[in-house]
Amino acid sequence: MQNVGRGALALSAALAAVAGFVDAVGYLDTGGLFVSFMSGNSTQGAVDVPSSLALALVPLGLIAAFVVGVAVGGAVRPRSRRAQASLIAGSALVVGLAAVLATAGPSTLWRAGLLAAAMGALNTLFLAEDRARVAITYSTGTLVSLGLGLAALVTGRSRTAWRRPLLLWAALVAGAVLGALAHDLGSSAALATAAATMLVAAAIVGRNPRRG
Repeated sequence: MQNVGRGALALSAALAAVAGFVDAVGYLDTGGLFVSFMSGNSTQGAVDVPSSLALALVPLGLIAAFVVGVAVGGAVRPRSRRAQASLIAGSALVVGLAAVLATAGPSTLWRAGLLAAAMGALNTLFLAEDRARVAITYSTGTLVSLGLGLAALVTGRSRTAWRRPLLLWAALVAGAVLGALAHDLGSSAALATAAATMLVAAAIVGRNPRRG
C-alpha cells in the first residue's frame, strides 16, 4: 500500500468496512461467492470448470462485472475530492439499486453483479500512474503490505509501516461481521444500510472540493 494522507486513509478504512459489509451480504445471498474478493471467485470458477462449465460462468461473471466497475472508475479518473465524491455516490446508487431489486424477488446473481461492479469502482478512488494506491475492497494486497510492514519493524527500517494495512484489514473484517449480522434483517435492508453509509461518505468528501 503506497503512502496516503490521513484523510484518505480514514476514507479508505470506512469504505473498506463497507466493502466487507457488502461482501458478506453477497456471500450469504449467493451461497459462497464474493462481490469484493475476486481471488476467491477466481479459484471457485477454476474448481467448477471440470465439473460444470455453466456453473463456472457464475463466478467468472462476477469477476467480469468487477472489472467493468474498475474500468468505469478508471475512465472517470477521480483526481479531485469532488470527483471522488461523485464516484462514491454513483457506487452507492448501484448498491441502492441492488437493495431495491432484493425486494422484488430472488434475482440474486443479477444483484451480485451490480454489487461487484460497485465494489470494483471503489478501488479507483486513489490512483497514481494508473495504479491503485490503496486496496480498498480486497485483503490479499493489504496483508502483503502488513507482512512487509512487520518485516520493516523487525529490521528497524520502520516502526509504523504495519499500522495502516492492519487498519484497513481490520476495517474490512469488522465490516464483514456487521454485514453478516445485518443480513439477518434481510438483504434489502442490509444493502440499503450500506448504500446510505456510502452516500454519507460521499457527502463528507464532497464538502471539501480541494484536490486529493
